Parts: sequence; structure tokens; C-alpha cells
Amino acid sequence: MSPDTPAAEPPVPAPPADPPPTAAPGRSARTVAVTLLVLGLLGAPLGLLWAALAPATPVVKTPNGAVYGQPQPEQPVAADGWFSLLGLGFGVLAALAVWFVLSRRRGPVGLVTVVAGSFAAALLAWQVGRRIGLGSYQRMLETAPDGTAFTKPADLRAGGIELVLGVLPVPYGNLLLPAFGAAAMYTLLAGWSRWPSLRPEPEPGEPWLGVEAPVSSGPAAPWPAPPAAPEPPAPGAAEPPRG
Repeated sequence: MSPDTPAAEPPVPAPPADPPPTAAPGRSARTVAVTLLVLGLLGAPLGLLWAALAPATPVVKTPNGAVYGQPQPEQPVAADGWFSLLGLGFGVLAALAVWFVLSRRRGPVGLVTVVAGSFAAALLAWQVGRRIGLGSYQRMLETAPDGTAFTKPADLRAGGIELVLGVLPVPYGNLLLPAFGAAAMYTLLAGWSRWPSLRPEPEPGEPWLGVEAPVSSGPAAPWPAPPAAPEPPAPGAAEPPRG
């Protein structure tokens, strides 16, 4: 190679692929709405399970209505306890499901979604569970003679909805436990996440999720070797003409 020949410059490496574009706002809103709907509807089987596990309370018909058949019945306490345990478990499982299924929407949106969905499920579970056997109880209360013993279906005493100022419904008690369990579990998962953004990120040297690596049609071209330095002139050789 002549000393006057310019050395070939190495090719500039291609820039790294851009991260995948974020989902459109409309698509995110639909995903959140579907998640809320699914979590809320899961309150129906939760209520059926609560009604099956919570014991009915024995009562006796009197001229003033139904009274407890025992001085200090334990069945109402057991009904509240079963609802609390089932509600906490539901909230924890809901947070795990939302965290792993909606991994691209982790953060405040995911937290609000799972808390609101768990609260909706608690409302539906309460109403479904307390209505199982309620019709038979009311018929016995209206038609049974005084002194008749029967049972009252499970209901909440340590939770429910209270009207503030007569118009504003405010939930309280163990009706809020599913939402509390969901918020606590989701917050713990966020605290243990190894990604600052909470969303899965590629490891160094790996492509972004959803971005395919370019496919080569043949073997990759080798990196051009740097030009060799000119050899020194042999002893006694004539020097090249100058200028």
C-alpha cells in the first residue's frame, strides 16, 4: 500500500434500537376498564364462598321480630371473620395478578386499578353473600308463629356502608379489607422491584421487548483490519524523490 493512499475508515456502528413505543391512551383506558370489570365480577364467586363458609345465626320469632336464640351467639362474629380473611386473600391475589399480567402499566395506574377493582369485588361479594337465604328468612319472619326457631343468613356487623349527612355513602370496617390487602401487596411488589420504572427493562446487550433483531441475509462482514504501517527502506536503497 502506498504511503499516500488514505486509510479506510472503519464503519460507524448502527445506533441501538429505540425502545418500543408506549401504548396509546385509548388502549390503556380500555385495558384498565376491562381489568376493573373482571375484578369486580369476581366478587360474585367470592360472595358465594363466603355464604358457604359463614354459619347462619339461630333466631327465635317474637312479637317484636326475631331475636337471637342464644344469649351471646358466635355466628355473627364468625361471619365477619370469614369475610375479612377471604377479602384479604382476594386483595393479595388481585395485586399479584395485576402486577404480573399488566406489567407494562405498573405504577400509579396499576395501584389505583387493583384497589378500585378489589373494593368493587368486596361490595358485590357482600351483597351476593347476604342475599343467599334472605328470602326464606323474611318469609319465616312474616308468617311463622311466635316462638318458632329458624336461622338468619350471614351478614356483616363490623363493616358496611354508612350515610354521612344522610346523602354521602361512606364504606367502613372489613368491607375495605380487600382494597387494603391489594394496596399493601402492590406496594410491597413495587418496593422489591429491581427496575426503577417498575416495568421490565432489557438487560445490557439485549434488545427491547417486542423489537426484533435485524435478520442478516448472509455472514456478517468482518471488521476491516487497520492499515499496516509502511516497512522501513532497506539499507542502501535510494531515497524517494522529494518535492
